Amino acid sequence: MANLYIPWIFLVQTLTLLAKCRGKVPAVIVFGDSSVDSGNNNFIPTIARSNFQPYGQDFPGGQPTGRFCNGRIPSDLISDGLGLKPTIPAYLDPMYNISDFATGVCFASAGTGYDNTTSDVARVIPLWKEVEYYEEYQKKLKAYLGNKKAKKLLSDALYLISIGTNDFLENYYTLPDRQSQFTVKQYENFLINLAADFVKKLYALGARRMSLAGLPPMGCLPLERTTNIMGLHACVEERNNVALEFNRKLKGMVAKMNNQLPGLEAVYVDVYYIFLQIITRPSVFGLEEARVGCCGTGRFEMSFLCNPHNPFTCQDANKYVFWDAFHPSEKTNQIISDNALKTYLAKFL
Repeated sequence: MANLYIPWIFLVQTLTLLAKCRGKVPAVIVFGDSSVDSGNNNFIPTIARSNFQPYGQDFPGGQPTGRFCNGRIPSDLISDGLGLKPTIPAYLDPMYNISDFATGVCFASAGTGYDNTTSDVARVIPLWKEVEYYEEYQKKLKAYLGNKKAKKLLSDALYLISIGTNDFLENYYTLPDRQSQFTVKQYENFLINLAADFVKKLYALGARRMSLAGLPPMGCLPLERTTNIMGLHACVEERNNVALEFNRKLKGMVAKMNNQLPGLEAVYVDVYYIFLQIITRPSVFGLEEARVGCCGTGRFEMSFLCNPHNPFTCQDANKYVFWDAFHPSEKTNQIISDNALKTYLAKFL
């Protein structure tokens, strides 16, 4: 069993080679939250940042970039796996320009959600604003490449969308407003409708290839287990069941959009089950610790609570499923991304 991960590595290497030869995906364009934010929050006034050590300790160069990880995040790894650049720059980062963004750009913002009120919690970029930045990017790309080439690139690009966890954990389960308006099932439906509107908006702007990631097993995040005192710090099954139900609805919505929108190639990417396997059997994947994160005590630290002066931060993040109390380590991101490439995104290779 311990060697199950080895064939994935060889398969992804093969797929990477094929992608480089075929060049079927010219760019990766990213929308979402901290799971795929490569540093946009560095440039807005919010506490939801990670542009300080020990974040980025295993990133090329060993410097924090604003990624909520010790190294690369799934959007980076998928871009690399598709034969494109190994990291995707943040759109708001002034170090980069349209020539850098032509093969990949990130509009994601840590702390945001499908629900606009979610972005208000930490004053981050709402999803509608991510779309506005994308429209601005389109204009710059057309000026850079010419209208015809830019439209072709935007049509052939792969749009990675990873969002939704904050809507539940930072909004619905934390603040009273949405709970007073919706049951959890009604809130799921509300979010699914917002997700469908988002897909339609991107489609109207020329996007045709989309990947929508489902929710992870939210109840197994270290922060959720830490607060589950009565459950002896086990995974919170109620939260996991909500994630499963939301994912089922998201998968159905993606299928519906494919039928309704001519030429759309949208895929639902299930991250729940592979992530749950990693959490419940970490040793199978070459990992050791799944209950807590590497940073600090690993139970509640994330963002500014993860700091270089915390004496409890682990020495080897590759042994940990989670980097902080909310976000996967780079090694976990690699496993999940490899699985996504092999299982769901192979059609774009």
